[in-house]
Amino acid sequence: MGYRNLRQCVLDLQAHGHLVAIDEPVEASLEAAAICRRVYAAGGPAIWFRNVRGCSFGMVGNLYGTMDRTRFIFRDTLEFVRKLVALKVDPQSALKRPWKYADVPLRAMTLLPKRVRYGPVLEFKAHKSQLPNLVCWPRDGGSFVTLPVVYTENPEKPGWRFSNLGMYRVQISGNEYLDDEVGLHYQIHRGIGVHHSIAIRHAAKLAVNISIGGPPCLPFAAVMPLPEDLPELVFAGALGGRRIRLVIGANGLAMPAESDFVISGWIDPHQTKPEGPFGDHLGYYAQTHEFPFLKVAAIHHRKDAIWPFTTVGRPPQEDTSFGQMIHDITGPVVPTVLPGVKSVHAVDAAGVHPLLLAIGSERYVPYAAIRRPQELLTQASAILGQGQMSLAKYVLIMAHEDVPDLEIHHIGDYLKRFLERFDPAEDLHFHTRTTIDTLDYSGHGLNSGSKLVIAAAGPKRRELPSEISSQLHLPDGWDQARLVMPGILAVSGVKSQAVRGEPDPSLRSFCSRIYSESALRSFPLVVLCDDAEFTARSLHNFLWVTFTRSNPAADLDGADASTVSKHWSCKLPLVIDARQKPFHSWPLEDDPEIEKQVDSWASPGRPLHGIY
Repeated sequence: MGYRNLRQCVLDLQAHGHLVAIDEPVEASLEAAAICRRVYAAGGPAIWFRNVRGCSFGMVGNLYGTMDRTRFIFRDTLEFVRKLVALKVDPQSALKRPWKYADVPLRAMTLLPKRVRYGPVLEFKAHKSQLPNLVCWPRDGGSFVTLPVVYTENPEKPGWRFSNLGMYRVQISGNEYLDDEVGLHYQIHRGIGVHHSIAIRHAAKLAVNISIGGPPCLPFAAVMPLPEDLPELVFAGALGGRRIRLVIGANGLAMPAESDFVISGWIDPHQTKPEGPFGDHLGYYAQTHEFPFLKVAAIHHRKDAIWPFTTVGRPPQEDTSFGQMIHDITGPVVPTVLPGVKSVHAVDAAGVHPLLLAIGSERYVPYAAIRRPQELLTQASAILGQGQMSLAKYVLIMAHEDVPDLEIHHIGDYLKRFLERFDPAEDLHFHTRTTIDTLDYSGHGLNSGSKLVIAAAGPKRRELPSEISSQLHLPDGWDQARLVMPGILAVSGVKSQAVRGEPDPSLRSFCSRIYSESALRSFPLVVLCDDAEFTARSLHNFLWVTFTRSNPAADLDGADASTVSKHWSCKLPLVIDARQKPFHSWPLEDDPEIEKQVDSWASPGRPLHGIY
């Protein structure tokens, strides 16, 4: 069965060659995270730092750094979870093939949490200053918990049945936090927000327990997009292969008994403090903003506790495994939740929320001579109303009837088929003043920006150019053009001077001068960027630059653009302004001195020689 606690997992990974234990001293500030990023990029093992300078606790990183290792960790339970998902999709499957589901009733006992009087996490208490001083990026505002599991309960309906597990950034030091305070940065559309709003309504403190370590199933349960009426603790029991044991923390709230650490305390319903900056998963720094904070009652920890951590940054990083696992487990459920939708892919290389690809069905007028988007628009609206998919900034959706052989995770193929079909005069549908990801700084304010749905249906409309014509002439000031892939051109030259929420005048100027340029008009998509060579160097670069640095309503334009009855349209090419704007956040950059130290860890005779 699954691991009872983190140490069991670490020792098992070590025994099977999936983990390297290091006894040389390491700095928790910058060095440990930089090492793990390098090991992750090389497809290397998990790293257990047993000697952290200035700290009595060891740290383990890159636990979920490969899908093979992640599947190994959950090898005893993944098949059972898949069976539960299959029963959700088709409840009759157990009757059709009872032998396949014979073990489900017995193993279902693992789903329900169990209250116990005592657990290992209650053995000791620590002060905040004794915790690892984990800093991942040079401009981070202090030390952070990067794999926290944050537990709250509905103040009006206490108990685990109406609880929430979430993974929200926790700042340990820096800014204005006192010795008994930690910052709690939770983004919009998170379950803790519902509980916090109820506490505010009652003018009551909200009890919060932040678990670090414990069974490896807990972090996955915390990020799993589950229905609001299904507690994450139940999913954790299924994925962990055993009931989650709960004890009571210093604040009177339940907490996992097998955790390595639990920071226990309360949120004041109205108080906030500055939190951040912090390098985040879009590849930029989340800047300093007011967020709730926890008044700490106690920091519980078990004997020989290990501090698990991850480091986030421009994807792919270790958290990519979380997204892949979520898709593996929940993919079959999509058609039951979103009728007509065949598959959905949140593109990791674009930062997850900025770009969503979908394949739907177009059945509204099956007898029409030419298919056009109708049902697809209904499905796109449903996608934008579903959980965290509501934070998507760009949604591209195609009809399965037109591309029956298309695999949605083949992104280059998807974009090719899409660009062959979409009609810029009819298929662009904007949401101009709405919510976007808290970590996305391309919009017109914190949590605020726009969305664009492009729905393509019908036969292939055009051939995509696969080379740049020698006849191509760029408008004045634009001096570099590179082919990203057939149909997509990256252009650079003019630096952006845009004001937040408004188009850069040079975007309109560019578009007004390209309609007569036939070599440019042969490309359905042109991306304005700061470095065309970098943007075109790889599909990953294109996805990251284009979709993390643009706000659809302000940064899209095209040839011969017009608005009729409030519907915006243009002729080809569609132009996306993906230049770095003056108000954008700062991209993440490594510290050169730290990188030299990381190089030395892989030299002959050092612990990571031959790994990267």
